[in-house]
Amino acid sequence: MTAWDKSNLPSRHVTIGPERAPHRSYYYAMGMTAEQIAAPLVGVATCWNEAAPCNIALARQAQPVKKGVLEAGATPREFTTITVTDGIAMGHQGMKSSLVSREVIADSIELTMRGHCYDALVGLAGCDKSLPGMMMAMLRLNVPSVFMYGGSIMPGTFKGRDVTVLDVFEAVGQHAAGNLSEEELHELEAHACPGAGACGGQYTANTMACISEVIGLALPFSAGAPAEDKARDRWAYESGKAVVELIRKRIRPRDIVTRKALENAAAIVGATGGSTNAALHLPAIAHEAGIDFPLEEVAAIMRRTPHIADLKPGGRYVALDVHRIGGVPVIIKALLDGGFLHGDCLTVTGRTLAENHKDVVVPPNQDVVRPTSNPISPMGGLVALKGNLAPEGAIVKIAGMKNLRFEGTALCFDCEEDAFAAVEARAYKPGDVIVIRYEGPKGGPGMREMLSTTSAIYGQGMGEKVALITDGRFSGATRGFCVGHVGPEAAVGGPIALVRNGDRIVLDAEKGTLDVLISEEEMARRRAEWQPRKTDYNSGALWKYAQLVGPARTGAVTHPGAKAETHCYADI
Repeated sequence: MTAWDKSNLPSRHVTIGPERAPHRSYYYAMGMTAEQIAAPLVGVATCWNEAAPCNIALARQAQPVKKGVLEAGATPREFTTITVTDGIAMGHQGMKSSLVSREVIADSIELTMRGHCYDALVGLAGCDKSLPGMMMAMLRLNVPSVFMYGGSIMPGTFKGRDVTVLDVFEAVGQHAAGNLSEEELHELEAHACPGAGACGGQYTANTMACISEVIGLALPFSAGAPAEDKARDRWAYESGKAVVELIRKRIRPRDIVTRKALENAAAIVGATGGSTNAALHLPAIAHEAGIDFPLEEVAAIMRRTPHIADLKPGGRYVALDVHRIGGVPVIIKALLDGGFLHGDCLTVTGRTLAENHKDVVVPPNQDVVRPTSNPISPMGGLVALKGNLAPEGAIVKIAGMKNLRFEGTALCFDCEEDAFAAVEARAYKPGDVIVIRYEGPKGGPGMREMLSTTSAIYGQGMGEKVALITDGRFSGATRGFCVGHVGPEAAVGGPIALVRNGDRIVLDAEKGTLDVLISEEEMARRRAEWQPRKTDYNSGALWKYAQLVGPARTGAVTHPGAKAETHCYADI
């Protein structure tokens, strides 16, 4: 094993010198050798648990990471953190825990790394909030880091066609409408998710996986293979080796995640018709690096990037199809060729994005990923809206949408359960704009996703006939005219709290506007009458989150970020 100079590494505080003999005794207790104790200590963090298929393969994948670290001359130390999996948390009070879990993941990794003075980090994550949470921790700590996605699930099969969990959510609406029997619903639910891995469409997990490669924190090609594919173990091994090289070269996450790298991340979301949640997670990741990158700036880049990947929920294909044509690097190469990415950004390979992809070819005779000269749409798949109903902005996914303007009548609900009950009872009509409020970061608390409600609407065949706006969020699997992240949120007296049944609302994705057609005088009168609401969450983690969390526009973050730092962990 290589002799290491630890004079600038955090682990010197627990491994070097006579006064650290008690600390070293703990390492000997775990079977470590003197050489391993003297080497850099690399945290291998996973979000493994038995909560859902998204993370179930991560314990296996961590083992080749550790082998790669060891063979490259450093010492791996495996640990785990939590996840809250949206597919199970969705549609009930449990969803309030989801976004909060992103902060807990980042915080718990920070505390584990700080407490044990680890020198570097390899992070493996498998579902929606664990991917950004892991990346946020990497930027916050700023020790050499490599990210690896746990991989997507294989498509299920139902009646001879490929299906995903979104089909099951929409089937609930079909069943409620009498168009799907209970037996058929059961058959679908039993076959939609055939094994380990995250949701297969371009929902939040796969959106953030694409970001991990283009932003430079993951090895090229590492995001593509499905969770159960043994190719994942090879990428895990290579990720372990790569992080040791980063220690040697002293390349850190904030050297990689620059403003230009964040712009690349926003571009790939627009190009793939990715999840609206990226407009929440990218500002939060930027915040950890001390960079301001609010929703409207993220969305402006998404909008001007052509939509070139034909992926579900708005399109036809899933992550496996992208993998079969060459993986995420094919999307990156198409964007580089079209001039839509900054090719000079540094990555965890030690080379630039352009250097990593110089030999990648966008395959002909396939229509999963198109060249930018022949896009699905010249406008990206996500658009920001702003107006008197959303002065701080909002976000809508337009990928796959035919009509980009909707004018209708407000039908207001003060929580998702009431809205879902109305949808289930079909107590709404074509032309309605369903408003779900008091579901923002503070007001929820926790900013729930609304996939159960939007899927039920689609299942009833009403997806093109109504719109939905909320200060909460939408799943990456949501489709249709569904506007989320409306700010300021209702809980702080934002205009969405002042809308009343019957008000006319105009949503225009072409112009980027979201307005309620009432006068400023009427808005002021309603504001004077408005009273803040209390939640039932007056203790515990959700209460704590509500006290700390900021607006969705800047990522719903809970601490001041790198701009307020007087020291960085990596330099202790």
